[in-house]
Amino acid sequence: MNTKPAQLWQNTLNTITRIREQTARVIVGQDAVIELMLTALLCKGHCLIVGVPGLAKTLLVSTLGKILGLKFHRIQFTPDLMPTDIVGSEILQTSESGRGFEFAPGPIFANLILADEINRTPPKTQAALLEAMQEKQVTVAGRTRRLEEPFLVFATQNPIEHEGTYPLPEAQLDRFFFKLKIDYPSMDEELAVLDRTTGAQLPEADAVLDAAALIALQASVHDVPLPDNVKRSILKLTHSSRPASDLGDDYVKKYVNWGAGPRAGQTLVRAAKALALLRGRESASLEEVKAVAPAVLRHRIIPSYNATGEGITVEDIIVHLIGKL
Repeated sequence: MNTKPAQLWQNTLNTITRIREQTARVIVGQDAVIELMLTALLCKGHCLIVGVPGLAKTLLVSTLGKILGLKFHRIQFTPDLMPTDIVGSEILQTSESGRGFEFAPGPIFANLILADEINRTPPKTQAALLEAMQEKQVTVAGRTRRLEEPFLVFATQNPIEHEGTYPLPEAQLDRFFFKLKIDYPSMDEELAVLDRTTGAQLPEADAVLDAAALIALQASVHDVPLPDNVKRSILKLTHSSRPASDLGDDYVKKYVNWGAGPRAGQTLVRAAKALALLRGRESASLEEVKAVAPAVLRHRIIPSYNATGEGITVEDIIVHLIGKL
């Protein structure tokens, strides 16, 4: 059973319901993606969102920022973007007391960052973002500055254009809590999009929380129990993805080059708890683990050349691994 007092638990669930309602006012469909994005938000996790242009990735992130009462900044990543364009720089200023350097903060100083088309910027700029994502701080001119909590990065990536892009290094990919895939809407959902977005007024969402309330909501995730048998299933899932492990079967040994590391197990535990909270359940189960596993594993498992040659995708490998639980 959950350890939180009944009234506090109910208030938490009511808040989550209001967040879902406000999101649905603006975003049509994409229920599974929204649920996973909210899961990442509750876990203080960064997300990499992959989808073709026009699927409302930017609108979705900005809407969540407004609903949660967060300071939101969008950074358009381009090949000429420099680290100082993100983290800020020291500028020489003249005042009555003389001349001196004053720090001008960059757009990274916000609660929710949308890193649009993150793979279009060179590795040097990606490295500046990596420090902010991992350490929640930036270093400029030898001085380290902390970023305000909550701090979350939602990055987008276009899967159909690769010219002029820089593949994200594995170290940075592993820092993303989830890798989410946004697909085309159904015909009925797209009809609703046309009705909502071609009228005189566009729907808007209202703020439900503020930064302090979100931090308190994030703390609620720790109160969700995770049974020992579910923990063992998580360990079985991650170890089964490693070709060198005793749990790795012939399929994995043939089609997987590198399996999921310990961070994947940590992410599965936190995500399962947060998803159980979103669904109003008093404890996390194997059902939540299976629901979050694709988003956790698809950027942490590297298929082998055999897989590429035979048309086996990372999604196929994940389905195989989940089927063994």
